[in-house]
Amino acid sequence: MARTDCEPDLVPELLVSDVVTSIDFWCNVCGFEISYDRPDEGFAYVTRGRAHVMLEQRGAGRNWLTQELDPPFGRGINFQIGVPDLEPIFAALANAKWSLFMQPETKWYRVSDSEEAGVRQFLVTDPDGYLIRFQSSIGRRSVAR
Repeated sequence: MARTDCEPDLVPELLVSDVVTSIDFWCNVCGFEISYDRPDEGFAYVTRGRAHVMLEQRGAGRNWLTQELDPPFGRGINFQIGVPDLEPIFAALANAKWSLFMQPETKWYRVSDSEEAGVRQFLVTDPDGYLIRFQSSIGRRSVAR
């Protein structure tokens, strides 16, 4: 894959139980696309806009484990993925009867002493328990100090 200016400098590689199940969730439900894959190694590189994720099947290729991996995977981390509109993903998850970890909400986060950024967001876990936060920007507003 040739490097372009649109590619991120940080791409998480998630160790998964079954890469086919994970591809189904990430691509068919959440709207990612396979940029490339190596099925014989249980590997897929998936993207949605500038959000890039590598999926690697546990036990199929080289797995770099610092300790034993027990489900749910990814405890203590969530992946924020910015999207222009939450509704298509929310609808696809509902159609797939996929439970949300957190229902959609509007949240304002302080980004400076005088400004907040607003987002619509919800959280969902992938098949292995990795927590994903989809969010869409709703703008910025001034706040009193």
